[in-house]
Amino acid sequence: MKRLLLFITLLSISSIFVNLTSLVANTGQGKAYYNAGFPQVAKPILVEEINADPSSTAENSYYLGNIYFGENKIDSATIFFNKGLAANPLNALNSVGLSMLKMKTNLPEAEIEIQNLLKQKPNKKNIDVFLAIGKAYLANNLIEQANEYQKKAQKLNSKYAPVYVLLGDISLALDSTGKACSNYDLAIYFDENSKEAYIKYARAYKVVNAALSIEKLETLKAKDPTFLLVDKEMADIYYATNKFDKAAKLYENYLKSGNSSAADLTKYAMTLFFNQNFEKSLEVANLGIKKSPRNPAFNRLAMYNYVGLKKFDEALIAADNFFNKSEKPEFTYFDYTYYGQALRGKKQFDLAVKEYEKAYQLDTTKIDLLKEISDMHSENGNYSDAILIFEKYISKINPENNNSDTDMTLGKLYTNLGNSENIGPDKKAIALLSADSLFAKVALLETTNYRGNYWRARVNSALDPETTKGLAKPYYEITATLIESKADARYNTVLIECYSYLGYYSLLQKNNELSLSYWNKIITIEPTNATAIKAIGGITKAMKGKK
Repeated sequence: MKRLLLFITLLSISSIFVNLTSLVANTGQGKAYYNAGFPQVAKPILVEEINADPSSTAENSYYLGNIYFGENKIDSATIFFNKGLAANPLNALNSVGLSMLKMKTNLPEAEIEIQNLLKQKPNKKNIDVFLAIGKAYLANNLIEQANEYQKKAQKLNSKYAPVYVLLGDISLALDSTGKACSNYDLAIYFDENSKEAYIKYARAYKVVNAALSIEKLETLKAKDPTFLLVDKEMADIYYATNKFDKAAKLYENYLKSGNSSAADLTKYAMTLFFNQNFEKSLEVANLGIKKSPRNPAFNRLAMYNYVGLKKFDEALIAADNFFNKSEKPEFTYFDYTYYGQALRGKKQFDLAVKEYEKAYQLDTTKIDLLKEISDMHSENGNYSDAILIFEKYISKINPENNNSDTDMTLGKLYTNLGNSENIGPDKKAIALLSADSLFAKVALLETTNYRGNYWRARVNSALDPETTKGLAKPYYEITATLIESKADARYNTVLIECYSYLGYYSLLQKNNELSLSYWNKIITIEPTNATAIKAIGGITKAMKGKK
């Protein structure tokens, strides 16, 4: 995967992370960001603008109240709407905001307040007040009333872009995506710079037609290259559709806006991680940890990236920080598997198995975890446990996936058990015979593949350690025949093993000429093979002596 070239240095990222709002203070961007559909970006900016310019209190408080309402923080919303009215008692929008809150508990009284508000001369033909009322109803899922006020606003000015944005929002609430986007397009027609319409159009289509969403956002970006939030929007779409290379580049560009949050940095680090750019992803994660040591997202990413870099000592430290020192972490099965990988990398197999078992308990649909657990038991020499877990794995997979590959794996586990030290002769024989039956199934299923017979040969060689019975002979012969027909040097090692056994067995049977032919075949493949050279010399000498 392509290595990403990154624009932002660690220092510049750090300043962005620490100062999310100071870069945009006193620029009046809060309202613009809110109207464009980025309330979380707008929120800290609106607060700072109020602090920097108290004359903006009434207007900015209205937007802050709406943001908190959207977060279901009614007390905070009430505070800001009242704060806006205190700053300017004639500000109708904050009055609408308070009525919006009341709609939840006392709709008739809220509607009386709205009617009284509209009787006031400044509000009778104020299209923004009508739109605010429509939005208030829509926010409370009162679609019919929202539609009524949208129509009233449209009568006041049928060429006003926000009118069609609201109509699009109403259509979207009715699950009519196509109609919603048609209205967003109308808004763009009447105001080609309506960022809100572009953004909402893109969001409406991003699940059903991500390409169309990107196209709309590219149009907006072309109109205003300085509006870097569009990069975030595109990055989020690419992120959601697993196009992490494109997402990373856009997140990187978005960071230059100075409005990134910890969540944005997390996504940026994740895109880098998914692109296997572990070093840079770790750099971003460690930046987050430096600012917020107990942030679970950054501690998780640090662990993931250290595992990706195979720095297992550091990964174990990061795992401790994530699991034991993070603030309210929510664990996924991935977390336990990455911790397990770190332990596995340090050969702490027993502990690694426990983490994988936790992962499996968390999500028993991930049956491949059982195979990983079996592999770790095998790596640790616990072949009996490896067999038990692998058989459990086989019992849970789809029958069509229980094929030659699973038989081969299980057969090799039985082979390892049979060849392990400190196993009694009876258990050894049972294990090897179990392996032989599995490899026999593979040989029957794969008549042109050598592997079933090859492993039968190995197993039977172990059952006949003195090579007196020649149990492995027929299987090595079949293996050699199948491989010779391939004429592929990649299989030379297997051929040498076959010829070595057959040459040795023939020698034990006092068939010197046949034995010599096998050793000569090895020399043809590997002229410097010491065993073959020695065998040829000994057999030749013996044959001359007989003459």
